[in-house]
Amino acid sequence: MQDRDTLKRHAALVDQMVSALGADLEEAALAGRVTIDEISDAVLRCTGCNNPAHCASLVAARVEVAPAYCRNRDLMARLRQGAA
Repeated sequence: MQDRDTLKRHAALVDQMVSALGADLEEAALAGRVTIDEISDAVLRCTGCNNPAHCASLVAARVEVAPAYCRNRDLMARLRQGAA
């Protein structure tokens, strides 16, 4: 089990990456484009990432796609398409 701080850090990274891609995670959840379980699973996948520092530097800028190493790349692409 991940500790609380790790989960909070990666939850923020997931949300920030979705925002950097031009989508809104809360809006997607309310619209039914993503489930709470999918978000929870995305956060858990994110905690297994070997490169969260690089990811954190990317979320400061608007990006077109999640990085190739992102364990949530497919979900991020789906959310980005739904925001268009």
